[in-house]
Amino acid sequence: MLKLNVKDETSRLKAVVLGTAQSNGPVPMPEEAYDPKSLEHILAGTYPKEEDMVREMEAFAAVLKKYGVQVFRPKLIKDCNQIFSRDIAFVIDDKLIKANILPDREIEFQAIKYVLDKIEDSQIIYPPKEVHIEGGDVMPWKDYIFIGTYSGEDYSDLITARTNRAAVDFIAKTFPHKKIKSFELRKSNTNARENALHLDCCFQPIGTDKAILHKNGFLVTEEYEWLLNYFGRENVFEITKDEMYSMMSNVFSIAPDVVVSERNFTRLNNWLREKGLTVEEIPYAEIAKQEGLLRCSTLPLVRE
Repeated sequence: MLKLNVKDETSRLKAVVLGTAQSNGPVPMPEEAYDPKSLEHILAGTYPKEEDMVREMEAFAAVLKKYGVQVFRPKLIKDCNQIFSRDIAFVIDDKLIKANILPDREIEFQAIKYVLDKIEDSQIIYPPKEVHIEGGDVMPWKDYIFIGTYSGEDYSDLITARTNRAAVDFIAKTFPHKKIKSFELRKSNTNARENALHLDCCFQPIGTDKAILHKNGFLVTEEYEWLLNYFGRENVFEITKDEMYSMMSNVFSIAPDVVVSERNFTRLNNWLREKGLTVEEIPYAEIAKQEGLLRCSTLPLVRE
C-alpha cells in the first residue's frame, strides 16, 4: 500500500504519477481547445507532435528515476491526452482529492485506478459536484494551503476558470488545521498572455523559502503583494508576461535543492544555481504549447 504524504511543494519526492503523451490522439479541432495557448497552436499549425512530446516526457521520467523516485504512468487510453496528471487529482497531507474537472476528462482518472487501488479507500476524497477544483490551483506549503481561484460573474463562460469559491470552502472544511489563502487569478479564453490557467502558471514555491512569481497573473494586487512579503523580495524570482506564457513558473521540485526545469529557461536556471540549487534541464517546449509544463505533468503521491 502507498502511504500518501505531501505537505509542501519541495520535500524529497518518493512516488509520483507522471502523465503520458503516448496515443495522444489527432490535433484537436479549434472548438475542442481547453485553453487559449493550445488554440493558438492549433490555428497556427504548430500544435506539438506526439513523438516530440513522448521524447520530452521520457526525459522527465529518466530524471525522476535517477533520483530514485517511484514513477507510475497512467494506463493508456487510445487517442486521449493524458499528459497533465496534476489536473485529475492531488494529494494534501495523507489524502488524495479527486479533481472535479472538465467532464470530457473523467476517463483520465479511471486510467490511474491501479494506483488508487494501492491507497486506502478512506484516504481518497471525492468532492461534491458543485466544487470545481484542479491540482494546478492547489499548493500545500507548510502551515498554508495556497489556492488559485476565480469568482467573477462570468465564471461559467470561461473554460479557463477551473477552481471556484466552493472549492476554497471545501478545502478549508476538509483541512481545518491548515491556513487557507486564496488568490484571484486573471483569466482569458482568447489571450494566453493574459491567462493564468492555474495558480502554478504564475507562482510556485522553490527550495525552502523562495518562489517564482508573475504579478499580472493576479487580479488583486494586494494578494500578489502578500506573497511577495511572505517570501521576501530577495527570495522571489519575478517573471515577465512572455516568461509566464512559456510556463517558466511551472518547473518541478524533486527535493528542496533539486529542480527540474526547461532547458530554455536560461534566466531562471542561472538564478536557481546562484541560489545553490541543482537544476536538471530537460527539453519540454513542445508540451508547453498546451499551456502546461513540468508541475502540470506530475501528481506527487509521497514526499519525505
